[in-house]
This record gives sequence, C-alpha cells and structure tokens, in this order.
Amino acid sequence: MLKNIYLGIKFSFSYFSILPMPFKNSDDLSQKNILAMMLLFFPLVGLVLGLGATLLYSFLESLSWLGAIISALLYMVLYGFLHTEAIIDVADAIYASHSGKDAYSIIKEPTVGAMGVLFAIAVVLLKVSTIVYLFMHGFFLEFLSILMLSRLSLVFLFKVHTFRSSFANTLKDSLTNYHLLFTFIVTATIGLFLTSSFILLLFIALPLALFISYAIKSKIGFVNGDVLGATLEGVEILLFILVVKGVTL
Repeated sequence: MLKNIYLGIKFSFSYFSILPMPFKNSDDLSQKNILAMMLLFFPLVGLVLGLGATLLYSFLESLSWLGAIISALLYMVLYGFLHTEAIIDVADAIYASHSGKDAYSIIKEPTVGAMGVLFAIAVVLLKVSTIVYLFMHGFFLEFLSILMLSRLSLVFLFKVHTFRSSFANTLKDSLTNYHLLFTFIVTATIGLFLTSSFILLLFIALPLALFISYAIKSKIGFVNGDVLGATLEGVEILLFILVVKGVTL
C-alpha cells in the first residue's frame, strides 16, 4: 500500500510537471491503485509548483513587477506548459468544427493552427498578468489555494465525463468514490489551513469546471485530456480574476 502511494505521488509529479522523477524498470505504473493515487495527489502537484513560484518571488520581490513576471512564468514552466498546450489543441478543434471538419482528427494532429497559437498567447498573457497582480498585492495563500482547486476540479471531472481517450478512461475506472472523497477531504483540509476563503473558492471552482468542460464538449462533441487541460487553465484564470475583484473579502 505504501509503495503504491509512493509510486502514485511520483507518477503524478512526473506526468503533470517537469520535475524529474526516476522509476525502476520493475515499477508497474499501469496498476489501478497507482493510477488512482496519481490522481489523488494531483492537487498536491499544484501546491508544490505554486510554492516554488511563491518562494522565487520572495527572493525577487525587490525587482517589483519584473520579479513577479519571472515567478509567474516559473509556475507555468514547472508544469511544462502542459495545460497551455491543451488550449492550442482545443481552440484548433473548435474552429475546425465550425467549418465542418472532424474536431477529433484536428485535435490529434501534431501540427497547430494560427488560432490555437493566438489563443495560447492570450491565455499566457492573461494568466501571467493576473498572477503578477496577486503576487504584488499579497494574495499568496489564495494563489496556492486556486492551484490546488483547479486540479481538484479535474479529479472531480473524471467521475463526471466519459472520455474519448483510452488513458483517461483507464484513470476514470481506477478512481473510486472513496478515492475522490479522500482527495476532497485532504485538499480541503490543506486549503482551510491556508485561507478561510477556501470553501467559497471551492464552491465556485467545481461549477466553473463543469461549465467550461461541458461548453467545450458542446462545441467539439467529446472530452479528452486536452479538454481537461483547457478547463484547468480556464478555472485558474477565472478564479484569479475573482480574487482580484475581491470575491474572497
């Protein structure tokens, strides 16, 4: 059991970040228990990556907005722009569906279209700008909470959607109600330790994730890993803006 937890944590960081996580040839990462643990610790990945960005800003705070920009970009670099890449694929698929093309074949193509690139640039600019604002106005704990909540929302979506992806469906099958409850309780406990606004943000994050994922599904006709990645980006940015607007005050 402890080994499965250990491998699940490592697999989560290996899959959802660029942090190096060595594995042995004997490690069987296809086991359902390990895949479930991988999802359970997804919110922890957000917390750790956010702590890295926050700590960097504490060293670069004297640089004002420049230090905040560097720290914000570090956060995105640490997850390898994985979810930002999903924005490109989803945007291309949506525009392809408008012209009658097969959205699934477009989203699986290794090349990217102009609209996808433009959307990704817009998302990066908006995300960096909001993180810079949060850092420069001291919303560090809210920032960390949102990074956990965006990932908790995706774990929740695994129970809601049926995926056009064999790997995503395998993850869905590995996630029991017990696993979901466990990660919900652990994440909420950590979040409440960070800020009393966590529960409010939680009850905003989950409906947001549902709305965004179903809105994309209505356009392209399916949900896969790219849709989840785009949903994560949307949830984070919208929650950042809500905090900036004072929703937690």
